[in-house]
Amino acid sequence: MTTQLHTVEKIGGTSMTNYEAVRDNIIIGNRGKDELYQRIFVVSAYAGVTNELLEHKKTGEPGVYALFADAESDWAWGDDLSKLVRLLIDINGEMFEDSMLKQQADQFITDRVEGVRGCLIDLQRLCSYGQFQLEEHLLTVREMLAGIGEAHSAFNITLKLQQEGINARFVDLTGWRDAGLLPLDEKLKQAFDAVDLSRELPIATGYAQCKEGLMRTFDRGYSEMTFSRVAVITEAREAVIHKEYHLSSADPNIVGADKVVPLGRTNYDVADQLANLGMEAIHPRAGKGLRQNDIPLRVMNAFEPEHTGTLITKDYISEKPQVEIIAGAKGIFAIEVFDQDMQGEPGSDRKILDVLTRFKVRFVSKDTNANTITHYVSTTLKHVKRVVNALKETFPNAEVNTRKVALVSAIGSDIKVPGILARSVKAMADADISVLALHQCMRQVDIQFVIDEDNYKATIVALHAALIEPHNHEYAIASAEQCALD
Repeated sequence: MTTQLHTVEKIGGTSMTNYEAVRDNIIIGNRGKDELYQRIFVVSAYAGVTNELLEHKKTGEPGVYALFADAESDWAWGDDLSKLVRLLIDINGEMFEDSMLKQQADQFITDRVEGVRGCLIDLQRLCSYGQFQLEEHLLTVREMLAGIGEAHSAFNITLKLQQEGINARFVDLTGWRDAGLLPLDEKLKQAFDAVDLSRELPIATGYAQCKEGLMRTFDRGYSEMTFSRVAVITEAREAVIHKEYHLSSADPNIVGADKVVPLGRTNYDVADQLANLGMEAIHPRAGKGLRQNDIPLRVMNAFEPEHTGTLITKDYISEKPQVEIIAGAKGIFAIEVFDQDMQGEPGSDRKILDVLTRFKVRFVSKDTNANTITHYVSTTLKHVKRVVNALKETFPNAEVNTRKVALVSAIGSDIKVPGILARSVKAMADADISVLALHQCMRQVDIQFVIDEDNYKATIVALHAALIEPHNHEYAIASAEQCALD
């Protein structure tokens, strides 16, 4: 395989739902027939399908996996799986006008789903004996179910492209009926060594079965890890993520589409700050591989293919210090531990972190003073209550308080702007917003403001108006010349 010629490109689930836009804007675009190749596509499941397979990402409503994992649901998971088959076949009906192609697509996904159903029935029967515990197999079940969604979308788009004269190749990384497990990198190398990128267009599943178990570490972020490792293993010239929107200076639904502006350039440090707030340009662990191998990442709007998008590189620093994006997170819980005995005593924070780790609770930020440590966590109220009870046992003389808040950050590759903190606080004060806490690190890539959740949108609007809009950016935050690789 020739290196440094090709790109590896990921297509998100919402984009996948619109095949014509994917074909016209991403795969074909303005390319001639000779320019169609030297690209690898890694695709997500169609929008909403993974929610049906596992559980709803935002509401937690159970899907097939959650119902199967719930011992009391009995056969409810089987009914849900049947409902899922109908959903997938309906998607096929919208995608394929040709009855022969639709029949082929229906047969593929029906065989796959019914194979999984048989496995789950056998597992359920096996675990009815005391010697076998269902909990020991749930992660495998979760991975097997997740792979259905990407296998469905990758097979379909491959079939459509082949019909339209493009030499697409379905690359099934889900491990379906594979004899054994390989480490992820070895599995990917084996899969793509067999591909001739000069004349084949591989369409790979976003889920890859491997010895490490992607969902163990990344859960729903597994497709980004697959995408990243494919780029690294095949030594891609550039990695590209096609989203349904630009990576912009703020959420246009909050600030207004006429006021936000796309980011033209930024770096992986900024991408990490966004991921910390749950607004991932790319999962930090996936971005790490790209950064270490000096592979640029471009985030494109699938519906504006003429725009150069946002180029994320390892060493980029804006020509002049400036804020590039205002982003935030709602539904954050502040867990405050006040204990006068902790003053000058090392190890208190470690004990708190041990509790958070035990309950798999991720903290977004924290602050400390002589006798108080506050962690801002992104989790459910149920987990917060468990953490609080454990903290009270660990610190019997402490006061442990919780409060629901929001966190808003001003982020940039270099925000060392004189007076930026004063300007930010004044903008919030003028909007009658109280600051509960704020954090600014010496690294000068972000300032975090903790505010009441009711003030979340107003804070983003106020900071965007004060820190970004006065600069009158047009095409992107970075000149058009900076948006292309040298």
